[in-house]
Amino acid sequence: AQQPGTPLSDQEYQHFFTFLRSTIQESTACHLRELYGCKNSLVQRLDEYENHGVIPPGPICSDLPGNNFFHNFCTFSLYRCIMKKYFLKV
Repeated sequence: AQQPGTPLSDQEYQHFFTFLRSTIQESTACHLRELYGCKNSLVQRLDEYENHGVIPPGPICSDLPGNNFFHNFCTFSLYRCIMKKYFLKV
């Protein structure tokens, strides 16, 4: 079992985004995030699912060249949506 708050494994990410593609689509999830922000219960559930039940507190660090710091997980997820880099992990 994974530690709460840790990112999904590569296989779990595949399953996560396969689930999104077959149900609400990545773009719809991103659109919900853009419209309602981090406080929306569906957005929070998706973020919790993606991190084994716990949304990591900020700041969030990544190995992105030129953009390696995000104030919180929602900002990081919004960045992934804008850049269409759905499998990007921290």
